Amino acid sequence: MKSKLSVTIITKNEAVNISRCLNSVSWADEIVVVDSGSTDDTLKICREYNCRIIESNWLGFGKTKQLAVAQAENDWILSIDADEELTPELQLEIRKLADEDFGNQAYRIKRTSYYLGKKINFCGWQNDAPLRLFNRKMGGFNDKALHESVITHQQRSTLKNRMEHHTYPTLESHFRKMKFYGVITAEQLKKKGKKSSPFSAYIRGLLKFFKMYLLQFGFLDGINGFRLCKNSAWGVWYKYKRLWELN
Repeated sequence: MKSKLSVTIITKNEAVNISRCLNSVSWADEIVVVDSGSTDDTLKICREYNCRIIESNWLGFGKTKQLAVAQAENDWILSIDADEELTPELQLEIRKLADEDFGNQAYRIKRTSYYLGKKINFCGWQNDAPLRLFNRKMGGFNDKALHESVITHQQRSTLKNRMEHHTYPTLESHFRKMKFYGVITAEQLKKKGKKSSPFSAYIRGLLKFFKMYLLQFGFLDGINGFRLCKNSAWGVWYKYKRLWELN
């Protein structure tokens, strides 16, 4: 028996990305958008796609995504981010699964990611496959403010086809997000009693670059791979520098 599917998306000022995302899931039975204070054309675009819009204060990633799940009309959920899109092949694969009642499993979806508009094949991003398709009767998002994930009792498998993840189109957007993440993570670490120092922050950043650029073959991604590894290392440095400042 065919299962109905709700797509859930959280947004804030995603006008640059949201049309591409919504176009790739326009065939779904329902699209639920939880928006946390957009001031651009995000909501206008969502209305053009007949999305059901819930406006909410920002609750952190886990709780905000779970709010979208709870507001959906259907039990089968596909949770995607505004900067992601399903390839035509992945759309067809998911629609065929819906026709077969999804086989009572939860599904990971592999992602092909782009940085500064260029495809990244290494840097540790090549193994990225978050769990995004699941039955909410069997699970949902945890409450983590950052690095949220789906907790489910279903058996897990990985879909054959990929979605595309259009990460930071500019350096400015990357640094802005790393600062945002860094503040949240530093506060979480402080609550756990963790400490840092300017020296340890520097060493942690250096190790991050070493891991991504050498151990995870970031050098094979050329100049953009170098930029991604270097800037990601800066993000780690900033996080632990912020922790030192908080303490």
